[in-house]
Parts: sequence; structure tokens; C-alpha cells
Amino acid sequence: MVVLVVVLLAAWLVLSIVGFAIEGILWLGLIGVVLFVATAIVGWLRRSTHRKV
Repeated sequence: MVVLVVVLLAAWLVLSIVGFAIEGILWLGLIGVVLFVATAIVGWLRRSTHRKV
């Protein structure tokens, strides 16, 4: 699970950088940021849930 979250975070980070670097696809950067934040929150919540058990 941790590996999947790290891979997804890396992918969203790359998409964000590419999206912001190329002016024509700024929307890709915004989607990358949203997906990065969502993945980080889900990973953090699942990690904290597993610690309680």
C-alpha cells in the first residue's frame, strides 16, 4: 500500500511539473496538484487508521 501511494505521489508530482512548465497544458498541472493532495490525504488517513489497530 505504501509503495502504491509513493508511486502515485511521484506520478502526480511529475504531471504537475510538466503542466506548469508548458503553458498550453496548465490544466494538467492543476489536475496533478489536486490528485497529489488527494492521494496524500488518503494515504495519511489509511496509515493513521492502521496504527490504531
